[in-house]
Amino acid sequence: MKKKIIEFNDFTFKYRVQAKPTLKNINLTIYEGEKVLIVGPSGSGKSTLAHCINGLTPFYYQGTSTGSLKVMGKETKDMGIFEMSKMVGTVLQDPDSQFIGLTVAEDIAFKLENDYVPQSKMKAMVEKVSKLVGIEKQLDAAPYSLSGGQKQRVTLAGVTVEDIDILLFDEPLASLDPATGKSAIELIEQIKNETKKTIVIIEHRLEDVLHCDVDRIIVMNEGCIVADMTADELVASNILVESGIREPLYITALRYAGVTITEDMKAGNIQTLDISKCKTNLDKWNKDNSSNNEIKEENILLELKDISFQYEKNKPILKDISFKVNKGEMVSIIGKNGAGKSTISKLICGFYKPTSGQILLNNRDIGDDSIKERAERIGMVMQNPNQMISKTMIFDEVALGLRFRGIPEEEVKTRVYETLKVCGLYEYRNWPISALSFGQKKRVTIASILVLNPEILILDEPTAGQDFKHYNEIMEFLLELNNKGVTIIMITHDMHLMLEYTNRAIVLADGQKLADDTAANVLTNKEVINAANLKETSLYELAVKCELENPRGFVDSFIDYDRRIRRI
Repeated sequence: MKKKIIEFNDFTFKYRVQAKPTLKNINLTIYEGEKVLIVGPSGSGKSTLAHCINGLTPFYYQGTSTGSLKVMGKETKDMGIFEMSKMVGTVLQDPDSQFIGLTVAEDIAFKLENDYVPQSKMKAMVEKVSKLVGIEKQLDAAPYSLSGGQKQRVTLAGVTVEDIDILLFDEPLASLDPATGKSAIELIEQIKNETKKTIVIIEHRLEDVLHCDVDRIIVMNEGCIVADMTADELVASNILVESGIREPLYITALRYAGVTITEDMKAGNIQTLDISKCKTNLDKWNKDNSSNNEIKEENILLELKDISFQYEKNKPILKDISFKVNKGEMVSIIGKNGAGKSTISKLICGFYKPTSGQILLNNRDIGDDSIKERAERIGMVMQNPNQMISKTMIFDEVALGLRFRGIPEEEVKTRVYETLKVCGLYEYRNWPISALSFGQKKRVTIASILVLNPEILILDEPTAGQDFKHYNEIMEFLLELNNKGVTIIMITHDMHLMLEYTNRAIVLADGQKLADDTAANVLTNKEVINAANLKETSLYELAVKCELENPRGFVDSFIDYDRRIRRI
């Protein structure tokens, strides 16, 4: 008989500042050695569920509960947060918030130092766990100097260095490029297999998590558990769509082709999918929906000419980068962590000066323009919302730029409210920013720039940490802006975003431009994929698996068809 590790029985939780409970009559049992995925839209209660498991609720996020929650057979209400931390190790979506040590080794050893582990034993334990997560060569590095993927590995090492039974991952893929995200999921699977620990994952990127098998998927909505199924059962149902959660792309493609998905098709993972029941439909759909998307060069608005940049002498970050952005385009800049994507955006905005090369706006060199002068034309939303936020209240943060420009207060109010509605923040308009989640803070920073109506809008990972509903709301609004003539550049790891919304992708790797092509061509080019830490779209895998003629053309056709369907 399997050992019960986590037990919710008729469990209800209400935050102190809220009138209604966030979790309602939760009944859930997770067994020893299981890997469980929890999904749901923002506000569904999945993060609160996680906080109850690791003790942050109610010790940090205060509130009241009824019913029973047991971890390792003990009632959580009878335990302190220190005791619970010995059972549950948490990897947060924002790894920067977990770093304590000045070096990677010090950060991993922090828990051991608190437990007075002898230094010789401590060193051996740090070396062992660093090898397990593949970070042994960075032990002397500062955590903040690492790439997003490396930071995730450090935090994982920090929680696994002790002998704990449960590992809880809160949006572990949020800051990672596709290939690194794939590696992270494989690493979690490796740790599960080698340590037999119980794994709980909370993640929006369902398809990416399903790269490796999970035992069960828990779907939450409006504070309740609406499904507890295997992946095969879930994708065969309509629960994901009904709950506002993105289906895997290949599942959407199958539905477009008129395929009835059943549990016995084993469609929860594309590698196990029984293609014999899909091939005829897909082949017919592919022939009926051929597309020919081409990049059209029109009126050039922004041009980078031979841009190079380095923080330190003889350590180039960017090397001879050149590309053009046409007026009214929506363009993706993609590539692996540390490729120089964010650096390019900072160069365009004037935060840094290029070592060499030119940046032209409307065919004028803006090298001597101040940050303020550029900000009148170019809006920038940074990857980390904490780097942009300066006000206490949400309304004041979004209104800041308008007030700085002397806009009348009545117009400020109107524009701020309109933008907050679009970004899914209107109901929080009078909230303090400190009460928001990481993803909600991200939406505040996007709103603070969108409200200014810039000519060029640069967004660094605009959809990171967003559920499917808010992803669509933000992207559809950006599309609306784009249709009105606003030029949009998106720095992203989100391959769905690139496929769904941008006709062109500029690919960077190791400080150099690898490609400037359509999304379909980029994500079907194995050389570019490997060099830029991308991954083949599941659409391409599906086409190859079905032996369709011209798999790249199938991807292109899907993109075109999907865009048209979503505009109806």
